[in-house]
Amino acid sequence: MKPFSLFLWLVVQALGILMQTSAALPPEAPNIIYVLADDLGYGDLGCYGQKILQTPHLDAMAHRGMRFTQHYAGSTVCAPSRSVLLTGYHTGHARIRGNDPSLLRPRDQTIAEILRDAGYITACMGKWGVGHPPPLNDPKMHGFDTFYGYINMYHAHNFYPEWLVADGKKVSLRNQVHEDYARPMEREGRGVASQKVDYAPALILNRALEFIEDHRSDRFFLYLPLNQPHANNEAGGDPRSNRNGMEVPTLKAFEEESWPDTEKGFAEMLRQIDAAMGEILQTLKRLGLEEQTLVLFSSDNGPHQEGGHRMSFFDSNGPLRGMKRDLYEGGIRVPLIACWPGRIPADTQSDLVCGFQDILPTLAEASGQTIELTDGISFLPTLLSEKTPQRQHTHLYWEFYERGGKRAIRKGFWKAVQHRFLENPKGPVELYDLSVDLEESHDLSASHPALVGELKRWMDASHQPRMDNGI
Repeated sequence: MKPFSLFLWLVVQALGILMQTSAALPPEAPNIIYVLADDLGYGDLGCYGQKILQTPHLDAMAHRGMRFTQHYAGSTVCAPSRSVLLTGYHTGHARIRGNDPSLLRPRDQTIAEILRDAGYITACMGKWGVGHPPPLNDPKMHGFDTFYGYINMYHAHNFYPEWLVADGKKVSLRNQVHEDYARPMEREGRGVASQKVDYAPALILNRALEFIEDHRSDRFFLYLPLNQPHANNEAGGDPRSNRNGMEVPTLKAFEEESWPDTEKGFAEMLRQIDAAMGEILQTLKRLGLEEQTLVLFSSDNGPHQEGGHRMSFFDSNGPLRGMKRDLYEGGIRVPLIACWPGRIPADTQSDLVCGFQDILPTLAEASGQTIELTDGISFLPTLLSEKTPQRQHTHLYWEFYERGGKRAIRKGFWKAVQHRFLENPKGPVELYDLSVDLEESHDLSASHPALVGELKRWMDASHQPRMDNGI
């Protein structure tokens, strides 16, 4: 970027911050809880078509609220996807575009900063994993009053770590990492426990429930990014781990099944996710906070095939093609369930095309704030079924800085995918019509060259080169 262009960009960003309203919280502004699963597929939940595994609490949440059928993650792996979620910028503009060394910038305004400045108490409990390698106080630097869990995305592979992070400091647990993973560089990011005592997901959920209890009289924002059903990649195939990478305390709930232990472990993780949502919703009901709280549930990308787990075993991507690390629908189309009793109509479904970049403006509007500079749109009118017309995206765009670079665009029902674009920007582009080919099995690029050219121009216009100095 040229110096003068860079100066203009910084001025516009500063003006955007000034354009945020700073009025007092309106009385109807809700508490907000956003729960993010890790590598959960579009087809993993009963309310999205899962036939084998049961998710009664999430299904009930969908029945009491709204289920989105065309919601998209920010990216196809965790770090860039979470960056899009928190900042409202898609991966053509965001700093973080892969699981490579990159971090949020000081000028990246996050949901937490917006809500904190509006008067919310803000908390993040779980897997931060926004860029690599983030400092221990990264959540605090980006708007969260309190944090408990994993900072480093690779540390979050281990469900029995030697320590977790609480507000920027390491807190020791009773687990021990196997000596093969005890080298200094490994200890910060990877590991397989040889002594398993403290199960991190349970500790994190307890902290989240305590936060709700402690702030029942406050306006709060709880961001709960789970590390399930991600695999412990280091444990996968390891002879010391008879459950491979799907680390759980017990397989008792599925011991009668004839499945491999890895698939029993995956099933147990999904059961735990569903049970956690049940506990959160029951806590809100007990505290009389149901009608004052907007609860959302989603996943950071499509299903994985790691740690010995096979995506096809439970048909985790449902009717979609692809998985984690793909920009086909299976890698980026994810569940979104929203529940706010008395405000969101029960048992409703939306086919609005929306994505992670829309969460920031939506939650800002719910809290009475207005954010002008974002790649997202507020879908609060859809959530509340208001008469106010719902703004629509002209297109959604993704780019992914791994494996030579991938990018994709959805405009209407048309979807274009380009592989290795960083190496060959003029390389071939695949074209699919999602209205008749949700599986993306028929490439129509040869018969629609003009449309391919148009979508390619839209992709080029959506791409801003990433500067490695972080600006």
